[in-house]
Amino acid sequence: MNAVKAWVSATVSGAPAVSGRSLLILFTSAIFLSATLLFAVQPMFAKMVLPTLGGSPSVWAVSMCFFQAVLLAGYCYAHALNRFFSLRAGLIVHIGVLAAATLALPVALPDFANEAPSGSAYLWLIGVLTVGVGLPFFAVSANAPLLQAWFARSGHKHAADPYFLYAASNIGSLLVLLAYPLLIEPALGVTAQAATWSAGFILLCAALIASGFSVVGRGAASAPAASFETNSAGLVSAVTWSERASWIALSFIPSALLVAFTTFLTTDIASAPFLWVLPLAFFLLTFVMVFRGEPLISHAGLISRQPLAAALAIFGTASVSGSNWYIGLGGGIAAFVITSLVCHRELYLRRPAAASLTEFYLWMSFGGVLGGMFSALLAPQLFTSIFEFPLIVALGLLARPAVLAAWKSEAGDKRQALMMLVAGVAVLVLIDQMIAHGFFGGHFKLRIGAIAVLIAMMIWFRNRILMEMSAFALMLAAAAILPEGGGSSHVVRSFFGVHRVVDTPDGTFRLLMHGTTTHGARRLTSETGQPLAEIVPATYYYAQAPMVRSVDIARASANSDKGFRAGVVGLGAGAIACQAQANDTWRFFEIDQAVVDIARDPRQFGFLSHCQPKSDVVVGDARLTLANEAPGSLNYLLIDAFSSDAVPTHLMTAEAFRLYLSRLSPEGVLALHISNRHLDLAPVVAAGLAAVPGYQSILVVDRPKNPGHDAAPSRVVLVSRNELALASALKLNGAQRLEPVPGVTAWTDDYSDILSALVRGWTGKVQKVSDRAAP
Repeated sequence: MNAVKAWVSATVSGAPAVSGRSLLILFTSAIFLSATLLFAVQPMFAKMVLPTLGGSPSVWAVSMCFFQAVLLAGYCYAHALNRFFSLRAGLIVHIGVLAAATLALPVALPDFANEAPSGSAYLWLIGVLTVGVGLPFFAVSANAPLLQAWFARSGHKHAADPYFLYAASNIGSLLVLLAYPLLIEPALGVTAQAATWSAGFILLCAALIASGFSVVGRGAASAPAASFETNSAGLVSAVTWSERASWIALSFIPSALLVAFTTFLTTDIASAPFLWVLPLAFFLLTFVMVFRGEPLISHAGLISRQPLAAALAIFGTASVSGSNWYIGLGGGIAAFVITSLVCHRELYLRRPAAASLTEFYLWMSFGGVLGGMFSALLAPQLFTSIFEFPLIVALGLLARPAVLAAWKSEAGDKRQALMMLVAGVAVLVLIDQMIAHGFFGGHFKLRIGAIAVLIAMMIWFRNRILMEMSAFALMLAAAAILPEGGGSSHVVRSFFGVHRVVDTPDGTFRLLMHGTTTHGARRLTSETGQPLAEIVPATYYYAQAPMVRSVDIARASANSDKGFRAGVVGLGAGAIACQAQANDTWRFFEIDQAVVDIARDPRQFGFLSHCQPKSDVVVGDARLTLANEAPGSLNYLLIDAFSSDAVPTHLMTAEAFRLYLSRLSPEGVLALHISNRHLDLAPVVAAGLAAVPGYQSILVVDRPKNPGHDAAPSRVVLVSRNELALASALKLNGAQRLEPVPGVTAWTDDYSDILSALVRGWTGKVQKVSDRAAP
């Protein structure tokens, strides 16, 4: 300790400074470590909070918005330190902030996060993030601009243009994001991750203090920031409000795209860290590629390909379905990456001299916050689908040099650009109203014709700026026209996703869609086209489906003197309610009030209103609401929450299985519906149930002869300790004993590995299991 004090005293008093090479290594290492901690804590903490909010993809969207806002606060703080404090004074203040942040370690959920929100989930989540991780994240967020500003005062030969250090920051961020799903998440639970992060934070504090005092030792301790007004060719000297506005706009678009694309991606697979970090990794990679002297990819080439990428994204997202979702994914990635590359390169070309560095990052962060808030908070209130993604893709066309230059040119060009912008918005509003009144509904050729007219208009314009602006209007219109949402009879968007009630084009079926997944169906007409008065469950709930047969098995095994009590997690359209009989007691557990409203509306499906008009529905996360049920009180419990979109991992942990089985009577039956297009969940279930002794499990793979909306294939695991129930389950078509798979570890509340389940699913192992289980 005395040696450290002596070193600090010597450097402050002006002792010989570290060499230029050592200084560069020290600063690069500090900014690299800071970036890894900054981006490691984001998926880690969001994963901590996921269980309380049912695995919703909105958890990550709101978390990203929060982290962007705190990043802005950190950049404001860094700018204030650089502008109003000497380096020595600023360093002392920052050491105080770092010391305060260590008192909040390790990062963890606050006590109030153990209960589901009683009001707005958005505000509740922001409160959890603020209390749980706000101060440590704030302390780390300021380091990138601070370290670059300190380096600019160091007198090093590269001090005039310290933006190259941003590359080290982005590389560190990128590496940790790639390591999180591949190495960190599969190896460590969140508790161990938090402890490791805390150790890294202490190491970072030491690196920051060493970096700051190293510059102080080079004689820059009390010089004001203004005295370091260095510049070099290509840097903006005079910072005007026009320049600041361009920084904000060029930051807004990629940030909004990042949140919107992540929501689009995670809605139909799973809300999990490994899917969260992929778009963020692409986002950071664009900085690494173009935020440098010589970009790794031609800027002119990117500009020429941007309209095509935008078109692919818009047409791709419009055609997403269960069988070709990858078209939208591929087009979306292309548009997201190319648009971000264009915007970030334009930002780099507009970077100011080193004295305005912290202000530059401040306005960049401000634009990023606005973009994140738009996609995470505002768009869900404005749009009934994830329309913000194609909308921002179209808006990205306005970040092209020809359009940006128009705002600095003659008044005529400005007027033309403004007129085309207003015209584009007017076209969007007009089309939105036409869709709302059913003008485009179901008439895909009419939609394509409208796009063709807009293409002809774009070609007709010869003026460059008019070409650019009309291309924007074209993409905007395509984003509004092409999706099939106009055929929906009911659409609602909640914190947990977009729900659509859609009639098939021939009017035969009514479907409940969440993303691209069908969560219920009702046949409206007979095979001869006559309207059906009776209400008949379909899809996974047809008469011979395993979930329906499991109710019969549980009923036959129950103690009839006490009546039959059933619990269902995941309401959907409510089709399973039609299995109730007189004197039964059924209770449904559903996290999304929007789903409850749809299921109870007799105009939509009618299962609840017809079969259980006084249905008992408990709204909230099932892990919390089921815990309030009396132990041993249920004869049957169905967990129907894993069918292909936003899989709530916390409902498939060993702790969750213990809860489910504790609520069953001794002769009761637990049914787990694990049908999923992407994830192989059977081995996960087997590993988790192995931790609960005394129960046996049966996997039933149902493959109807004529699969479709009437009868959908399904995979159901039945669990019981009742030999009669197990014997009956083994008689079902496609039934086999469920055995643990070597190498698959049980998920817990502290650990989960969706990536492995996804790899098994995508490599065909789900189908192989189905084939083995087939009759």
